[in-house]
Amino acid sequence: MSRTFDRIASVLFLLVGIFFIMESRKLSASAYGSEVGPDLFPLGLGILLVLLSLRLMVETFRYPSAEMKTTKLDVKRFGIILLAAILYAVLLEPLGYVLSTFLFLVVAFQTMEKGKWLSTIVFSGLFSSGVYYLYVGLLKGTLPGFPL
Repeated sequence: MSRTFDRIASVLFLLVGIFFIMESRKLSASAYGSEVGPDLFPLGLGILLVLLSLRLMVETFRYPSAEMKTTKLDVKRFGIILLAAILYAVLLEPLGYVLSTFLFLVVAFQTMEKGKWLSTIVFSGLFSSGVYYLYVGLLKGTLPGFPL
């Protein structure tokens, strides 16, 4: 990527992260039947986005003086992952968190690097079920359950 693009992107992501943090403070701190409130995810996402955008901004100053070589955009992969993300959002409630997240991760991993089916399936299964257990079991939050 180019230095200019990365700097502009880092500023935009920084603004979006600050917006997420400010707006998450307006949400209630707890929800009925859950110890984890609706403000936790957007707040965490905003903080992560601010930190990553600051990191990107710092790295742009370390780029070599010559502009980096431009690469061709991979529209096909982007389209597949975008479609998978849209389907993930649509199917989250009907299929439940674990199954829809598992399917999304399998599609995304196979889109990025074909082959390695065993590691894709194992990692997707462990991640989706692990996050579900941590969030629902330990933090007493609520996520869409299994469809049955």
